[in-house]
Amino acid sequence: MTSPRTAAAVDGPGPVPTRRTESEAVYLALGAGGLGALYGLVVALVAPSLSLADDDPFALWAAGGSAVVAAVVSAAGYWRTRNQPGQEWRRTLPSWKFTVNTISVVIVHTVLAFLATYALYRVLALGFIGLPVIVFWAVVLMTVTLGLTAYIAYLSVSRMTTQRMSSLLMAFIVIGTLTAMVTTPDPQWWMVHFSQLGTFDNLSSWVFNGTLIAGGLLVTTFAVYIANDMSALTEAGVLTHPHGAKVVPALFVVMGVMLACVGIFPVDVNLALHNLSASGMAAMFLVLLISGPILLRGMPRTYFVSSWAFLGATLLSVILFVPAVGYFSLTAFEIIVFALIFGWIAVFIRFLGVAGQRD
Repeated sequence: MTSPRTAAAVDGPGPVPTRRTESEAVYLALGAGGLGALYGLVVALVAPSLSLADDDPFALWAAGGSAVVAAVVSAAGYWRTRNQPGQEWRRTLPSWKFTVNTISVVIVHTVLAFLATYALYRVLALGFIGLPVIVFWAVVLMTVTLGLTAYIAYLSVSRMTTQRMSSLLMAFIVIGTLTAMVTTPDPQWWMVHFSQLGTFDNLSSWVFNGTLIAGGLLVTTFAVYIANDMSALTEAGVLTHPHGAKVVPALFVVMGVMLACVGIFPVDVNLALHNLSASGMAAMFLVLLISGPILLRGMPRTYFVSSWAFLGATLLSVILFVPAVGYFSLTAFEIIVFALIFGWIAVFIRFLGVAGQRD
């Protein structure tokens, strides 16, 4: 007998927001917009000389407000939408696991809201150099910013699926890393190694290390969604290995812990633990690639072709990096392997989502 969860995993695209969800998102946007108007008024009165210039903090005020709204809305939305069609399985999770999942989802939405808002206003500053932000514009800009943040964040958590989780992971890692790159005090960091970004005692390093820690936490949450999807596909007879639905998510959990430890132990704090964590993450990646034909038996053939291509690219990168060849620098090697790992995760999730679908 096919359960609703199995049918959804095999034939359906995942949970779709209901009319109630759309209505709630609009009401939250209106409420956040009202708070934004008040917030903009307070900001304008507290700092009357604000402008969009690079040396003024209006972008930080806006980003901070957006982050707070995203945190509150994503937490409430992720908890509330656990009863929606396609999300019922989350109610069966142990309370501690659901709590960890919620925290990781909230952190990612909060940081993405902060970085996206800050980047947007910095771009606006380049187009409106020296434009003063009077009370009226402070109110209008904060209203729109906080309202849109609430609307987007609520709809995002209400549509949470494995594929959306992977998209959040990719966006979070890329945006956080790029932010650390462009704000680092050492423009020649790349001449040392990738982890050099996390060795400075400033905002840049906090962003880099925090991205790795939060990203690792998100990968562990990601593993819960993978376990649910793989269990459904195993029940449906699509995946044939009896233990794959347990082993693969467990390997992802280890990978997430290792990624978080890379940020917890920066290279200038504990080199041994930093390298051990980075090596452990790479090892889990290789284990997942090599064991795929066994643990993921039943996945589309094209997936295995692509996974072998990722394995080949990884091995080629190692060959080009070894001292005997020396074609790659350490920084280039780290970035390439990092990109291959998260690129493979994206491909894996895409094929996992269509594994049981009929052509």
